[in-house]
Amino acid sequence: MATVEKNNKKLIRAWSMYDWANSAYNLVITSTIFPVYYTTITHTEAHGDTVTFFGIEVVNTALSNFALAFAYLFMALSLPFITSYADATGRKKMLMKLFTYIGGAACMGLYFFKLETLEMSIIFFALAAMGYIGGVAFNNSYLPVIATVDQQDSVSAQGFAYGYVGCVLLQIICFVFVLKPEWFGITDLSFPARLSFFLVGLWWVSFAQIPFRALPGNQAVAVEKGQPMLTKVREEFEKVWHRIKEIQGIKRFLPAYFFYAIGVQTVMIVAAAFGEKVLHLGAPKLIGTILLIQLVAIAGAYIMSALAKKVGNILILMFVVLVWIAICIGAYYLQSEIQFYIIAVLVGVVMGGIQSLSRSTYSKLLPQDIEDTTAFFSFYDVTEKLAIVVGLFSFALIEQITHNIRYSALFLSLFFVIGFLLLFRVLKFNKA
Repeated sequence: MATVEKNNKKLIRAWSMYDWANSAYNLVITSTIFPVYYTTITHTEAHGDTVTFFGIEVVNTALSNFALAFAYLFMALSLPFITSYADATGRKKMLMKLFTYIGGAACMGLYFFKLETLEMSIIFFALAAMGYIGGVAFNNSYLPVIATVDQQDSVSAQGFAYGYVGCVLLQIICFVFVLKPEWFGITDLSFPARLSFFLVGLWWVSFAQIPFRALPGNQAVAVEKGQPMLTKVREEFEKVWHRIKEIQGIKRFLPAYFFYAIGVQTVMIVAAAFGEKVLHLGAPKLIGTILLIQLVAIAGAYIMSALAKKVGNILILMFVVLVWIAICIGAYYLQSEIQFYIIAVLVGVVMGGIQSLSRSTYSKLLPQDIEDTTAFFSFYDVTEKLAIVVGLFSFALIEQITHNIRYSALFLSLFFVIGFLLLFRVLKFNKA
């Protein structure tokens, strides 16, 4: 990789634009319009919330959660080898582009989602998730490349802030189509949601061109003449794996991150479906609430970054995890709209903070002399993706068994408790 000037504001802004580009997927597809559209279109008078997927009957929300769990599991198992390949061959940015285009195209494919195309649409849904996961993994790996240790908290926060602003802007555009289709002469009530999915893919691919132009490539690992590519990739993976095992701070941080990420990521994915099933709020209120969460999360990311500078990353993470435990318990007892909105504001405050601080904390714990940041960051991303798999599978399985989504929410609090306890082990090794 060519020499990079760290803390270059122009480069950092360009890097942050990838969060701007892909966060539209996370909001529209994962959190708002898609879940509401999906639960609505897959509920019928004849079969209720049960759908048939390739001949198998399953609860609608359980199906979407299982599909996401599969996507995250597949990527979790393959990412260490994909990123080792990227570091070994110097194709880091090329693969970042590939995943972006896969994710963007899959979102555009969801334009064709109707009940009769359920199977194809679930496949597109899973492919979009895979594209998002791969793109984020490569983007995260640039953090230690573009910023010095003392700036990584604020740079990470800036990235998430850009993401929240970008996704809110597109969400508002989509919101207008969904709520006021008559302004545009739209008579097919499924069209606004399907158009939103197409716009997400277009937004994602278009704005990603900014970081693609600015971010540097990486230098291929020097190899012996005639050495097979598979051998080179395997050696790169083994080298990073052995170094990871020797870094005590990371060995203690990743297990803690795994457990509290189970709760965080699952809540973010299922929030809209939870609100619809428990309170039947309807699309306008749900989408408006998720927008509120994103706006509050901007402030949350910067507030937590500022507090971390004063008392340390781990202590702030522990405090935030305690708030998440309260949120899960509160969701179980949820009875009214006002309670839902209070919980939503709390989610916004701690969502931005915990995501931003987790990324920068891991970056700080990495050796500062590393060049193969992609492979090192793949272990962080794999931890998160495996956490999502466990979270979604647990959430879906409990709902499938009990037919009560409240029990699924309450169960998530156990993961936060374990994560909180494991963070104690990180304190004495904390360099953040």
